[in-house]
Amino acid sequence: MTDLKPKSMTSGSGRANKKTAVTMDDAKFEHAQLLKAGTGIDGLDAITEGGLPAGRPTLLCGAVGCGKTLFGVTFLVEGALRFKEPGVLMSFEERPEDIYANVESLGYNLPSLIASKKLVVDQVKIERGETEESGAYDLEGLFVRLGYAIDRIGAKRVVLDTIENLFAGLSDSTILRSELRRLFAWLKEKGVTAIITGERGEGQLTRHGLEEYVSDCVILLDNRVQNTITTRFLRVMKYRGSTHGTNEYPFLIDQKGISVLPITSAGLRHQTSSDLVPTGVQGLDDMLGAHGYYKGSSILISGASGSGKTIFGSHFADATCARGERCLYFAFEESPGQIVRNVRSVGLDLQKHLDSGLLRFEAARPTLYGFEMHLARMNRDLDEFKPAATVIDPISAFRGSESEVHSVLLRMVDISKTKGITAVMTQLTSEGGQIEGGDQGIPSLIDTWVSLGAIEANGERNRGLYVLKSRGMSHSNQIREYQITNNGIRLLDVYRSREGVLVGSARREAQAVQLKKARAAATGKLASKARRGSKAQGRSL
Repeated sequence: MTDLKPKSMTSGSGRANKKTAVTMDDAKFEHAQLLKAGTGIDGLDAITEGGLPAGRPTLLCGAVGCGKTLFGVTFLVEGALRFKEPGVLMSFEERPEDIYANVESLGYNLPSLIASKKLVVDQVKIERGETEESGAYDLEGLFVRLGYAIDRIGAKRVVLDTIENLFAGLSDSTILRSELRRLFAWLKEKGVTAIITGERGEGQLTRHGLEEYVSDCVILLDNRVQNTITTRFLRVMKYRGSTHGTNEYPFLIDQKGISVLPITSAGLRHQTSSDLVPTGVQGLDDMLGAHGYYKGSSILISGASGSGKTIFGSHFADATCARGERCLYFAFEESPGQIVRNVRSVGLDLQKHLDSGLLRFEAARPTLYGFEMHLARMNRDLDEFKPAATVIDPISAFRGSESEVHSVLLRMVDISKTKGITAVMTQLTSEGGQIEGGDQGIPSLIDTWVSLGAIEANGERNRGLYVLKSRGMSHSNQIREYQITNNGIRLLDVYRSREGVLVGSARREAQAVQLKKARAAATGKLASKARRGSKAQGRSL
């Protein structure tokens, strides 16, 4: 917990506060902030509210393949480049050459950092079969070697990877506990922010079961396989002197490094805007009382196969880029090239926006990652590209239990709202003859909901559109027929007759009859006018 100190108390420097003392009933307290060292991993820094405890040891534990070494290397590289804090990596397992090669694919050039005296990488090789216990065991040799590396470059950060190998040949648990405590105390005395990696033990966080108690911060990494899909999770188990996120958070390791997504901590604190953004479809703008979507809102376009959901989403992306704003398009069923080609047939040229850099596609099959990993990837892409709008096409591609899918959609909406991004999502619905809203599990999450469907009449099917809801504005209650033409989507005016609202060929026939009557009436008026003119001319003669 965070320490609290009354303002009337003496400060740490021994100087008393000049303000007069007050009673405890009306005393005001100020938070004594714990000094922290940023990791450079934005999601992790958000979860830990600023980073790891500065000048203190942190235990990073997990099973094989969780990414412990990569977390440690990232901590050192970001510290050297972003925070101007040199670091030392002491490995008890991998050779320095192997570490260099392993992280080079992520863009980390460790030899360059070593040459500029921003990093020291050292290996202490300890083989269980080559060691023999004799006499008292202590870590003086390690302290001398590590202390020399720290002093040589003025290191502020240290990573020890992994601690199990350091004590691999030691069987006396009493000495082991004593030396572990001594190691952690020595690191504190040196004033370095340290990460000590450890392997997961049976029924406890580490093999020895002591490191978690002497560490000021403990982070647990996990790697799970569910339905043949692997997902990595991170959890802060302990953080002395600071509040922190207590949930499990997914993290992604790919060619761009580590991305942690604190999605389960999302709250309802996002800012709202009264600014409007066009839908990209003129007739649809007219159906919304504000003539567009609110900026930062969430929009759902649902409909059966062939109703034109992707085309509606592409209209929105085209309108966004035409204003000079960025749009990020997440495609889960079609490739970017296929989408660009298909919408070109309706008069939309998305290729020019791709070439200008205003439009970006991110395409992946839903089965490529688990739900949490998809969210982590999307969150990272949004942070990198910083779009004004995004299209997610379609959200129905995510398969799983209703509760899991609902949770993913909820956090998708939270992510976009928190970042102030207008999000248009499409969803495939079951085939049906009438336009119905239905409960598809997400109506309460969406600000504007547009339903597309089929209108069957006179032996034919036509496309119809209906605005089910639009928060914060009035909207039309009409079912509007729309057509997908060579010039995009065109909404038709409602045509009423004695038989009701006519659509399709019935509407066209009625309009043709009405046009014929209008022309006949106009012709009759002209003939009547001409006869009146002839009579008037005759009288004048």
